[in-house]
Amino acid sequence: MKPSDSTLFTTFNHPKLTLNNRIIMAPMTRNYSPSNAPGDDVAAYYRRRTEGGVGLIITEGTTVNHKAANGYPGVPCIHGKAALAGWKKVVDGVHEAGGKIIPQLWHTGTARRLGTEPNPEVPGFGPSGIAKAGGKKVAHEMSIEDIKEVVDSFAQAAKDAEQVGFDGVEIHGAHGYLIDQFFWEGTNQRTDEYGGSLQNRLRFGVEIIKAIRAAVAPSFAIVFRYSQWKLQDYTARLVESPEDLEKFLSPLVEAGVDIFHCSTRRFWEPEFEGSDLNLAGWTKKLTGLPTITVGSVGLDVSFINEETHGMDTVAAPTKIDGLIERMDNDEFDLVAVGRAILVDPEWPNKIKEERYDDIKSFDKKALYTLS
Repeated sequence: MKPSDSTLFTTFNHPKLTLNNRIIMAPMTRNYSPSNAPGDDVAAYYRRRTEGGVGLIITEGTTVNHKAANGYPGVPCIHGKAALAGWKKVVDGVHEAGGKIIPQLWHTGTARRLGTEPNPEVPGFGPSGIAKAGGKKVAHEMSIEDIKEVVDSFAQAAKDAEQVGFDGVEIHGAHGYLIDQFFWEGTNQRTDEYGGSLQNRLRFGVEIIKAIRAAVAPSFAIVFRYSQWKLQDYTARLVESPEDLEKFLSPLVEAGVDIFHCSTRRFWEPEFEGSDLNLAGWTKKLTGLPTITVGSVGLDVSFINEETHGMDTVAAPTKIDGLIERMDNDEFDLVAVGRAILVDPEWPNKIKEERYDDIKSFDKKALYTLS
C-alpha cells in the first residue's frame, strides 16, 4: 500500500482535536530560548515543520511557573508576558500554515541535564528528594504545600496556553521527570497519601489532570505522556502486566485525559510477553482512548545509546511499512516522529510522495545549526 493511501494520511477526528493527518512532531528540547521565551526563530522553526506536512506539533517541554521547574538552560517557559507573547507568535504561525499545536507542560523535578550543575539556590524538588532508584537524597522533598503549588502551576499554564490559542496541552508524565518521579516506586519513597501503593503514587498526576480539566474549557484537549523507561534507568518499569497497566491508566482516564502519548524507545517492540502490541497498543485496548506511538520512527538506530546515554551520531532513514501496517490494523491512532522531522522538516511530505531518497539522515553534529 502506498503511504498516501494509508491511515497515516487520513484525517484524525476527535471531539476535542481534529487533525489533517496522523503525523505528530514529537516534543524535543533544543535549548534555543536563552531568555526562556521563544523568539521569532522558534516560531519559524515550528512553522516550517507544519508546512512540511506535520498534522500536530507538540512543542518542546515548556516549564510551568514554579521555582524549581526548570533544570535545563535555554528552555522556554509558559508563564510571564514575554514567553506568552512569544508563544502567541508560534501558535499563529502554525495555524496560518494549516496545522495544530499543543505545548508540553513540564516540571523537571530532581532531574538535571547531564554534565550541568543545579542552581544551589534553587534545589531540585521531588517526592522524596532522590533522583534515581537506590540513590541518595540530593534535592528537596516536597511538602503538601509544595505539591499544591505545583498542581496550581500546571493548571495556570494550561489556562494560559488556552488563552494564547493553543489547541490543547500535553502533560509530561514520562522519562523520570517530576510527575513520573511520583509514579515510580524507585523515586517515590513517601509514606503519606502520595506514596506507597500505586494508587497513592498516582495521586499527584491525577490532581494535576483534574486541576487542568477544571481550568480550561471542556472542549480543550488534554494529552498525557507516560513511559515505563526513565532517563535514569532505561530498564525501569512502572507495571509488569496488562492487568497492572489497566490499574495505572484507569485513574488517569477518570481524571480527564483525552489522548495518551505512550513513550517507548523503539515503537516496534512488544510491551508484554504473549502479544505483539506495543505500549500504545495496550493503552488503546485497555482504555478505548486514542493513543500516540513513538520511538525511533523512520530511522535505523534507536533513540539514545544504552552505553553512552546520548543520541547516536548518525541515523539513516528507513521506510515505515511496518508502522503503516500496524496503524491500518488500528493498534494506535497517531504517530509521533522526532529526530527524522528535526533534521528534515519535509519528512511527512516526502513519505507521502515516496521520495525516500530525498530524506535526510539524522546527524547529531548538525543539531546546533538546525532551523
